[in-house]
Amino acid sequence: MYQSTRDSAIRKTAAQAILQGISAEGGLFVPDMIPKLTEEDFRALRERDYVGRARLILSKFLTDFSAEQIDAVTKKAYTAEKFETAEIAPLQPLGGNTHILELWHGPTSAFKDMALQILPHLMTASMEITESDQTIVILVATSGDTGKAALEGFKDVDRTKILVFYPENGVSAMQKRQMNTQEGRNVAVCAIEGNFDDAQTGVKGIFLNPELNRRLTEKKMQFSSANSINWGRLLPQIVYYVSAYCDLGLEGEPVNFVVPTGNFGNILAAYYAKKMGLPVGKLICASNSNSILTDFIRTGVYDRNREFYTTMSPSMDILISSNLERLIYDMTGCDDKKVAGWMKELSETGRYEVDDGVKAQLKELFYGGYCDEEGTLRTIRETFQTEKYLLDTHTAVAVHVGAAYREETGDQSLAILASTASPYKFADSVLRALDPEYSARWETNPDDFAKIRALSEKTGTMIPAPIASLTEKTTRFDQSCTLDAMQDRVFSMLDL
Repeated sequence: MYQSTRDSAIRKTAAQAILQGISAEGGLFVPDMIPKLTEEDFRALRERDYVGRARLILSKFLTDFSAEQIDAVTKKAYTAEKFETAEIAPLQPLGGNTHILELWHGPTSAFKDMALQILPHLMTASMEITESDQTIVILVATSGDTGKAALEGFKDVDRTKILVFYPENGVSAMQKRQMNTQEGRNVAVCAIEGNFDDAQTGVKGIFLNPELNRRLTEKKMQFSSANSINWGRLLPQIVYYVSAYCDLGLEGEPVNFVVPTGNFGNILAAYYAKKMGLPVGKLICASNSNSILTDFIRTGVYDRNREFYTTMSPSMDILISSNLERLIYDMTGCDDKKVAGWMKELSETGRYEVDDGVKAQLKELFYGGYCDEEGTLRTIRETFQTEKYLLDTHTAVAVHVGAAYREETGDQSLAILASTASPYKFADSVLRALDPEYSARWETNPDDFAKIRALSEKTGTMIPAPIASLTEKTTRFDQSCTLDAMQDRVFSMLDL
C-alpha cells in the first residue's frame, strides 16, 4: 500500500497512487514498506537483460499488478525501436575506478525516457486494475527534459491528454524545439513567463483546485502527473541503479553513486535502491550554481530565499526540490505531522530546518557539492582532452563534484556517475567549452543545427537520431502565458 507523506492515514494501492499522482492534501505517495532484494534476487538480476531486471524490481512494489501486466508494460517500454542500444542503460569506463551510466539512449536523448517510456503503460494498466472509465489529464512542469520525454511517451495513448508548461527562457534551444515540434493528437505545450519553480508551483495549484477537479469529474476526467512527484515516474528509475551494479559483475562490493539532480528524484531512486539492499556507499548529490541541495545536505536547512541562476545545465535550475519531501518522510520514521509542518513552513516562509536525527542521516548517507559555470565548461574540455569522452553540461557537474568528493575525503571507492543527457541537447554550451575561438565563430550565429554539426565534426561523435531528425519538423506550439493564465490554458485544452 501507498501512503501520503503529509497524512499517513491515507492509503492507496499502487494503481490508485499512480493514477492520482499526488495526494489530495498535497503530500506525495510512498510505499508503506521498502521491499528487500534477496541473494536469490541478485543472482537472477545478474543473469537477466534490462527488461528482465525491470520486471523483477517493479514486481516488488506493484503487488496489485499481475505478472502478465508487469511483463507487458516492461516489454512495451524498453524496445529496440525506442532505445538505440541493446543494454538500454550502458556503462562506459571513465578512467580509474569510475564508470559513466548513460541514461540518454532513448527517443528524446535524456534520462527521463527511462521512466517516461513506461509510465503511460503503467497508467493504462492501472486504469484496467481500478476499472476506471475516466480520461487521464497529464499536467507537466518541466525544466527541459521531462516535458519532451512525457510528450513522447504519452502521444496518442488512448484516454490520455497531456499539457506541458516550460519556462520561456529556462530551457536550451534544442529542448524548446523538441517540445514545440511534438507530434500527437492529444498533446499541447505552452511556455510561461517565469522559471521552473513557478511552473511547478502553478501546476500543483491547478492539481489541488477543488472547483477545477469537480468540473473534471463531471467530464469523466482526472488529473495525474508525469513529474517525479508521481510514484510511477520514480519507481522505474530504481531499476537502472540496480542494473548498473549487476553489469559491473559485483557481488557485495559497495559503490558510490554520483547524481546530478535538481528536483531530487534521480538521486532518491538511488537511495531507495540502497534501502532495497543494493550495496551503496555514498550518495553524492551534484548541483549547479543553484546549490540549494548542497546547502541542505551540509546544514539541514532548506532555504529557497536566494538568488536564482539561469545556467547552462537548465534541468537543475530548481529551488523547490519536490522529492526531498519523500526523503525526509522516510528519515523521520514516516512522521507525517513533522513533514507536513516543514512543508507548511516552506510554503509560508520559503525555509525550513530538519531535526538533528535527519541531519545525522544526511551526513552519513549523502555528500553534497556544486559546480559553477566556469567549472562546468572546464570539466567538459578536460574530460574530452584526457578521456576522449564527451559530456553534456549536467553530467559535467557530476564529474566535477565526484572528483571534489574524492579529493576532500580520500574515498577511492568504485563510483558510477549518472549521465542524464546527450551533449547534443546542449551543443551550444558544449561547443563553447571545446572551441577556444567560440566567441569569434559562433557568438552571434543563431543556427543551432550548425553548432550541432560543428560539434560532431570537432569531436568525431555521432549526432543522435532524435536530435538530427528535428531539422525536418515544423513548429506546432509557440504559445506563451503568464502564471495567472496557466489555468485558462488547461481550460482551453480540455474544452471546459
